[in-house]
Amino acid sequence: MTAGRFITFEGIEGVGKSTQLERLHAALAAGGREVVATREPGGTPLAERIRELVLHSTEEPLPAAAELLLMFAARAVHTENRLRPALERGAWVLCDRYTDASYAYQGGGRGVPDADIAPLARLAQRGLMPDLTILLDAPVAIALERARARRGRADRIEAETVAFFERVRAQYLARAAAEPARITVIDASRGTDAVAADVSRAVDVLRAR
Repeated sequence: MTAGRFITFEGIEGVGKSTQLERLHAALAAGGREVVATREPGGTPLAERIRELVLHSTEEPLPAAAELLLMFAARAVHTENRLRPALERGAWVLCDRYTDASYAYQGGGRGVPDADIAPLARLAQRGLMPDLTILLDAPVAIALERARARRGRADRIEAETVAFFERVRAQYLARAAAEPARITVIDASRGTDAVAADVSRAVDVLRAR
């Protein structure tokens, strides 16, 4: 059986992750592959229930540590119940965010140290890492303007400050600089077709490995 491939899409709100994931899904599926599209937090019924706890605003504050633990609880469920089985049967898995998002949002955005995140990543993932991570990057002002134009009511994280998203973006770019073999940065401030062409080229490089 041909081994599956695991591709993640990362970036702040408004950079077009869902659009590009859908386009890649269609292109790969047209070639006869089994392609699984999923997201985090979420991706299974139980993980989606945890997602609601993370994103729904309530009067009671959600501490950064609790947010981090909920994210990894959802990730552990998603990894074992959906990601790993799909990859083991040879599917290509496309995931809207994975562990890089925890380093960016809970780490960069909330200030949780990497040393607190890393043990949870090892526990939840049990060695599963993306074969390719596509980081769609755009200036925060552009990305948030796009996000506001397409959404209705903002969830708890979408409603964060510009400064928060600047820290998240900076952490994403720092991770990309540290892991250039895995993380491909694509300028998402351009049109959808131009971005999709760069995504396709990055996937072609993965195919050639």
